[in-house]
Amino acid sequence: MTTMQDASLLLFGILSRRIPSAARSWLERVERVTGTGAGLGGTPDARKSESSTWFDLDRFLATFTAAVRVLGRGQLGLHPDERDALEAAGVAAVVDGRALDELGRVTMLVHVSRRLPAPELESLFRVCYEQGDGRERQALLRALPLLTEAQSFVPLAVEACRTNELPIFEAIACENPYPAAYFPDLNFNQMVLKAMFMGVALARIIGLDRRRSGELARMAEDFASERRAAGRSIPADIGLLSLDHERERATRIPE
Repeated sequence: MTTMQDASLLLFGILSRRIPSAARSWLERVERVTGTGAGLGGTPDARKSESSTWFDLDRFLATFTAAVRVLGRGQLGLHPDERDALEAAGVAAVVDGRALDELGRVTMLVHVSRRLPAPELESLFRVCYEQGDGRERQALLRALPLLTEAQSFVPLAVEACRTNELPIFEAIACENPYPAAYFPDLNFNQMVLKAMFMGVALARIIGLDRRRSGELARMAEDFASERRAAGRSIPADIGLLSLDHERERATRIPE
């Protein structure tokens, strides 16, 4: 079984192979502000339960913000072997198709999550989210499934689903295994309905098949009825939420 630490090592390896030579000093700063001075791939210098007097919030935020200036927004372009390794670790969706600055920020967040005690980590994420720009918020939401004690961040993730900014909503709802793994039924169902409202393809919601339920199907029917009454179009993929769709798929004979 691949651990969260294994996944973090994969992310760091991909980042190291792509970071511009001029950005090496930024990578050294990352090591310092995340408390992994022996190298991001190394073992943490202290247990999460121990004192975090080493942590400097202002320096972390400055390094986090600088990622886009230092790394740029170029797409990663994963190699086949990298994609295979990430898929085996169950985190390919977090990285595939993303930009280099997002990978840098995700890597920072994953590694600092291995060092900070839970209350301080939650406080850090709240500050990063509330003070961050759109790209910083997207990276934070993408990092959630890779964190230690990931379930602690459900309130923040649910709050993010209330946004009307499509890129931020997509960062939590699309190609992200976190909602299906941790959201209560009500919050997951509300996210799915909002995805339809915002024109997001339901196929992009990871884990929808296993989280489909009678209540979600009922909510989808109510949504469709309201749209019809208002003379508005109904999403073409709304049938994916029907339990009949699931039964049909389960009984289909393979060709």
